[in-house]
Amino acid sequence: MGYVAIKGGENAISEATALLEFLRVNNQADPPLSINSIQHQLHALHSRVLSEGGIYHPELAGLAIKQSAGDTLEAAFYLRAYRSTCPRIGITPVQKTEQMRLIRRISAAFKEIPGGQMLGPTSDYLQRLFKFDLLKESPERFREIAKNWLENIPEEQLPDSFPKVLDSLRAEGLLPSVETKPSQPFDITREPLVFPVPRSAALSTMSRAETGSLLAIAYSNMRGYGNIHPTVAELRVGYLPVMLPHPISGELMEAGNVLMTECEIVAMYRASDDDTKPTFGLGYGACFGHNEVKAISMAILDRALQKGEQQGVENPSEDSEFVLLHIDGIESMGFASHYKMPHYVTFQSDLDRLRTTQQQGEKS
Repeated sequence: MGYVAIKGGENAISEATALLEFLRVNNQADPPLSINSIQHQLHALHSRVLSEGGIYHPELAGLAIKQSAGDTLEAAFYLRAYRSTCPRIGITPVQKTEQMRLIRRISAAFKEIPGGQMLGPTSDYLQRLFKFDLLKESPERFREIAKNWLENIPEEQLPDSFPKVLDSLRAEGLLPSVETKPSQPFDITREPLVFPVPRSAALSTMSRAETGSLLAIAYSNMRGYGNIHPTVAELRVGYLPVMLPHPISGELMEAGNVLMTECEIVAMYRASDDDTKPTFGLGYGACFGHNEVKAISMAILDRALQKGEQQGVENPSEDSEFVLLHIDGIESMGFASHYKMPHYVTFQSDLDRLRTTQQQGEKS
């Protein structure tokens, strides 16, 4: 595609960049947003960018939000670009989410679950009404809320981990057995998607996909353009210890932890034509940060893609090529934004063809 050169373009771009920076700080009466404030007070926004950026770096995720003035797609782009410069120094073994240090754990499938339901931080039960006192929230009131909560924390010892809800269903033979030798996971950062792709490629792609895109396609399945009918067996939010082999002894040691959201759904079963025992279908979703909508949407689409592969594609949400090529926010943003770039040559060609066609029509 050809472009027409623009005189003075470099200076215009420089001034546009300076103006963007001015708009970010134009109200000098307010103190600048700190990275710590973004990370902890805007934790929902922070978690979304952390997940879509594809790299777990809470501080840089806060910086990306600040630098992009809150544009989640731009912020994720900063993280994705930074990740591409990082060397790969090691590969972790398979991490066991049973070891998550939970801050929230619920199940919609059962009233009582082993270890009990843990509501944790959630807005599920709130009325969506404004708290107008937040318009003039004082630092003293801010600190008082934190102090009162810390005083009410129980002193008794809490368990380090909780059993998985699906373990009881699997013990009854109501779920398919876990593969003893799982296949090598697909690395979407080094290998292109060539369809059909393995399930690990689909899960990796969805784990860093744009939340709204995942939700929209999963919602189409829920609305009737699909037949998953999911039930949330367990939804977990917590800190997962990252285990790495010691460089000398080779023994696994905890190198750190990451905040994650994990969702496992069970779906309607279908009787098999062979002698295989029928079981529930299973969908899985997991992402960095606290983002329950994304994890649930991912689990629904995981099950939908499995259904499409096994029984044939009947709806867009069951087509892996349709789903996986339309959920990456950075790719979608890039394609939409490129239309803002100069298209003078191609549009001039369209104008010439249209004028010629109109002239020929008038002569006839």
